[in-house]
This record gives sequence, structure tokens and C-alpha cells, in this order.
Amino acid sequence: MLCGEFHTTYASDMGIFETRRARWVLIAFMVALFSIPFVAGSYWLDVANRAAIAVIAATGLNILTGFTGQISLGNAAFLAVGAYTTAFLSSHGMPFLVACPASGIATALAGMVFGIPSLRLKGLYLAMATLAAHFIVEFTASHWEAVTGGVAGISTASPRIFGYDFSDDRRLFFLIVPACILLVSRYRRPADGLLLGVAAGAGFAALETMGYAFVELVGVAGSLLAYQARIISPENFPLSVAIDHLGMIIIGGLGSVVGSILGAVFLTLLPEVLRLTTSALSGSFPHLVQLFTPLKLAVFGLTIVLFLVFEPDGLADLWRRIRNWFRLYPFSY
Repeated sequence: MLCGEFHTTYASDMGIFETRRARWVLIAFMVALFSIPFVAGSYWLDVANRAAIAVIAATGLNILTGFTGQISLGNAAFLAVGAYTTAFLSSHGMPFLVACPASGIATALAGMVFGIPSLRLKGLYLAMATLAAHFIVEFTASHWEAVTGGVAGISTASPRIFGYDFSDDRRLFFLIVPACILLVSRYRRPADGLLLGVAAGAGFAALETMGYAFVELVGVAGSLLAYQARIISPENFPLSVAIDHLGMIIIGGLGSVVGSILGAVFLTLLPEVLRLTTSALSGSFPHLVQLFTPLKLAVFGLTIVLFLVFEPDGLADLWRRIRNWFRLYPFSY
């Protein structure tokens, strides 16, 4: 009787799918995922699009924080750079296939401006440097009205690919989610994870390269956010966005791409579930709706504390244990 997993070639050993069952599970998941636009309303489609964008941004942050242990508070700033670049280019007639990659490159260049002087900083000093970058970008977005529209914001034209207009949330789903899958799967492969792990211990030059990969991914996420939000302003990029992204990778699991996915989806859905719960209880507790914002912050903080205490390796480790249980069932070892 065949038992266990055996790889007879290097290609199979480095493949994404460990078993044939894993391949079929993923196919079933993809079918379920892409059936969402046909059964969900505009509200949940908006949530799904925001979750996919958060997955990209959290993956970018996890490349830096998860693999090197360096804390960045600049995710909101780099999201803003990507989003404003896309809004500016689209307002001048640039198509999606040009504006989106260009926004990632522009964000990487902006990251270079802040990153080179901070290259030998680490720990708390790097966190403070990225925090300073956030306030610089926020000030620039508020006052460079010719490019950003200032506090009034700037609108973004609907993305078009080969004449097809992604003009609503349902159509955007089929743009944002495939882009998320393509970008994130690039770092899901074991070989790429190994290279990132080697780079993490290879010195400042390799760390700089990983920093550019992190910033570019966040810039592309900002570009997709501009198309999804349609109108962007400095209010879209508060410091709390960077805190949320840190929470995503803590809850999901540091140094894990799967953790970035699970954490981003979890923290995107958490406020929505809380909003629905407070609305459902508003008949019995009328003042509960007014307490939604402080309640959301309290639940966010409590969730992070509970994960740090009881599940420090995040949802990724929990998923790994569940997967191994099914793989070994009915055996316990």
C-alpha cells in the first residue's frame, strides 16, 4: 500500500502542489472564488475587492517584516504613492496595462528615496524612518494640488483592457482578484521563499532588494485601490492603514504568504461582521451603533493580543495543523 509523499524529480519537489488532492482542493476553491460575483451583491463585492487588495499589500509588507524582522510603518504612504500615480496617469489617458505597472515602479522609486538614507537602519529606527515617510507623503498629497488634487482628492477613470471597461464592482472583481493571485503566487513557490530566506541573511544589499520588492507590491496594491475607490484623497491613507496591515501579518503569521492571505481576509471581514452584528442588535441596544468606531478599535486590539498570547504563529500555523491532521488521519502522528 502506498503511504506518504514521494518526489522523484527536482521539479516535483519544488512544485506548488504537494499532492494531487491539494491540486483538486485548489481547483474547487478557485471555482467557488470566481462564483462570488454571480451570487454576491455590490456590498460584498466591494468587500471582496478590498480584501484582495489588502492581500497584495500585506504580502508586500510580510516580505520585509516577516522574512527580515524589520518593521515598516510606511505601507499607507506607499499605497498612496501607487494610487496617486495611477490616478494621475489615468486622468491623462494612460491605459490600465501601463498605469498599474508604472505605479509599482514609481512606488519603488519613492521607496528608494526613503530607503537609501535608511538602508543601515533597523528595528525601531527603521520604523521611525518609515513613519517619517508617511507624514512626508501625506503632506505632499495634501498640498501638491496640481497632481493629487489636494484635500479634495482626484478621480480615477475606469480601467479598460482591450476595449473592455471594468466599470463596476462585479467587473472589477475579475480584474483585481486575478491580479492578486498572479502577484501573490509569485512568492508562494518554495523556491522563491527559499531565495527570500537566503536574502534575509545575506547583508544590506539583499535587504535593499527585498525592500524594493515589498514597496513595488504595495504600489501595485495602491494602483488597484485607486481603480476600486474611484476617488482618492489623503483621507484614504491614514496611519491606521499601516497599523491594520501590520495586524494582518501578525494575525496571519509572519514570514508566511499563506498567513498574509488569511490575515488580510480575516481583518477585512472582521469590521464588516462587527458592523452587521451591531446593526442587528441596534433594536435592543440603540446606542451600540454610535459606539461602532471605538468598538472596532477595541476588537482589533483584543484580537491581536489574543493571537499573540494563544496563537503567536498566526492563522497560517493553525491552517498547517488542520491540514496535517487531515493528511495523517486516522493516525495521530
